[in-house]
Amino acid sequence: MRKFWLALAVAALPAAPHAQPDPLFQVEYSNPGLTPSHWVLSLHPDGSGHFRSERGDAPAGNPQTLDAPNVDREIRLSAEFAGEVFQAARRHRFFALDCDSHMKVAFQGRKRLSYAGPEGQGSCEFNYSKDKEIQALGDSLIAVAETILEGARLEMLLQHDRLGLDKETEFLVEAAGDGRVRQICAIRGILERLAEDPGVMERVRKRARILLARSGG
Repeated sequence: MRKFWLALAVAALPAAPHAQPDPLFQVEYSNPGLTPSHWVLSLHPDGSGHFRSERGDAPAGNPQTLDAPNVDREIRLSAEFAGEVFQAARRHRFFALDCDSHMKVAFQGRKRLSYAGPEGQGSCEFNYSKDKEIQALGDSLIAVAETILEGARLEMLLQHDRLGLDKETEFLVEAAGDGRVRQICAIRGILERLAEDPGVMERVRKRARILLARSGG
């Protein structure tokens, strides 16, 4: 009898609410003329995410430069940046709209923005958007992708061509200053390795420390 009343009491308890799925933002970029020709960046509200790129079949560029390898890794961006992305998604109906200008402008790469979460879902594609916020969002995400790819190049150079780190870190400091790369925190690991490695040039170590100081965004 005691077991009966215990089972009855448990059955009377309110059902636990179903866990809400974690909102997910994703941007997919394609441009056959570039290397990599395709990449996908997925992002959660806390700044965690994943990045995957594919080199494609574009001809090799400047032989003096080193193209980044295929990248497939977990990433960490700042929660502040992630918050801006998700706020933009909410302001634009979770991208369930037509965001392309349909204007005859130079091809800048195809961007597909997607959102899925308990509040709604949607996606839109554009080359160029007349909506200034969506266009700026696409530009900032491309800058984040470039940061991640630069980190992969630094890793390759550290392993195969340490002298090449001089020019690459010089470029990275300049690009961080003018906005061509964003969210330096995404490559904190390789920058810390460079900053502490006595086997690389002192100016490379110094630039790595400068970039680490900016790694909040």
